[in-house]
Amino acid sequence: MNSFYNIIFLLLLFTFSPLVSSYTTPLPLSTQSRWIVDKNGERVKFACVNWGAHLQPMTAEGLHLQPLDKISKRIVSMGFNCVRFTWPTYLMTNDMANVTVRQSFERLGDQMALAIAGIEALNPDIIDLPVIDAFKAVLTNLQENNVMIILDNHITVPGWCCSNTDENGFFGDKHFEAEEWILGLSRMAHLSKEFPGVVGMSLRNEFRGPNQNVSVWFRNVPRGAETVHAINPKLLVVMSGFNYDDTLGFLHEQWPEVSFTGKLLFEIHRYASADNNSWVTTNANEMCGKVMNVMKQDAFFILDKEYPLFFSEFGALEKGTSVGGNRFITCVLGMLAEHDLDWNIWTLFGSYYMRGEVVGMEETFGLLTWNWGDIRNETYLHRFQAIQPQLTGPGLPNKTHKMIFHPLTGQCVKSEENSLVLRPCHDDNDGWIYSRSKRICSLKSRLQCIQSTAEGEPAKLGRKWAKIGTTWETISDSKMHLATNMDTTGNSKLCLDVDANNKIVTNACKCLSGDSSCDPESQWFKLVDSSRLF
Repeated sequence: MNSFYNIIFLLLLFTFSPLVSSYTTPLPLSTQSRWIVDKNGERVKFACVNWGAHLQPMTAEGLHLQPLDKISKRIVSMGFNCVRFTWPTYLMTNDMANVTVRQSFERLGDQMALAIAGIEALNPDIIDLPVIDAFKAVLTNLQENNVMIILDNHITVPGWCCSNTDENGFFGDKHFEAEEWILGLSRMAHLSKEFPGVVGMSLRNEFRGPNQNVSVWFRNVPRGAETVHAINPKLLVVMSGFNYDDTLGFLHEQWPEVSFTGKLLFEIHRYASADNNSWVTTNANEMCGKVMNVMKQDAFFILDKEYPLFFSEFGALEKGTSVGGNRFITCVLGMLAEHDLDWNIWTLFGSYYMRGEVVGMEETFGLLTWNWGDIRNETYLHRFQAIQPQLTGPGLPNKTHKMIFHPLTGQCVKSEENSLVLRPCHDDNDGWIYSRSKRICSLKSRLQCIQSTAEGEPAKLGRKWAKIGTTWETISDSKMHLATNMDTTGNSKLCLDVDANNKIVTNACKCLSGDSSCDPESQWFKLVDSSRLF
């Protein structure tokens, strides 16, 4: 595009100046070792949900069913502090920015009439704005609700993402030309300067397809990072990997070189579908252990290199009817808690204007119901709320205690009188110490430690010098069974478990290996470091 049209485009970007939001988090953000920190050097943990405008209408989803401000306030009420907001390259490069929201829907045919009417009724200030100004209106509203924003270049051509054959997957594909991508990034970086709530930009979602190539990645991705940083140096810059962003493993051999420091982080995605049907056909402990070992090789080494790792897409069917999806999410929750990662869940969407050729398709991974008016599954949401706060890092004391996290419920083990129960993780000052002698003792009274008395009986707090049933170690490939020996031979083990009343009991350790039909999730616990009580 020639320089005249570039000037016109930039003038359009700044025609409508957003209201400046006063954030409770001191901005801008930067990185410090493996952490994201605020202007004062204190940790900021991303607990994000996905929303966006990357599909055919190029308009934030759900605005035909709920007012914009209601959606933003729902995000806040669910405990999320940021949104990963998706956009297609063509929004910035293909003259589509000048099309109004109404026109954008009308070009998709009469089937969009109800969506147009819905936006006209519920968001009348948006319906006749150019789509770029509707995009900016969403950013403004998120800012006003104190929600941080990470802009994610999701795809080139507006539409559903992704497949290996959509020709949007990697440089050299029909719809993925490097110079156009750089132009899109540069224009979005210019736009972001007007929005202090935009704290980061993800350079590209899910590289994929037959053209993936390490040398081409190194030729283009650092250049994209430099482009964004040169225009808006306040932004965090997020780099993604190969195979639908399942792996960053190629960075073991070579590291991207950029001229700036304190702004770079990396993202990783994971879904149960990446492992085909193995979460159903393989023993759950063995499968969880296998996936965690793969992620250590493909992603967690980023933390060892002292860069933040953003687990920026994962999710599951919220109806609870997918055996594999259920096991996957429980395993992932344990991992997120153990590593205290920054994360983003797919997705906020209750439904779509149009996904593919289907109008009004429901999003069964979505946190909201089809009409975007209610939470789809409160129990599912509550499981993630335990890991929304930061547990460790700059700004919190170096001294740590242990939380005993139960990922199936999203709750933690607490003591009530002499009983042990599951309760919300951050509702009081009940923590644990895991000693060198492998005893799990109360932070309040270190002479009282978790003890098993017999199979099927409640676990209790007993004296730490008791010889039987008081030492605990993690067993199984998942490293999420907490087991104790009930005799001196070590051949009689019991594991922590949960009964129907949310009381902690000890039962025979189940599903350790082999049987794929056996469900171990009630016995999955994670000893998680936390500094919050100190």
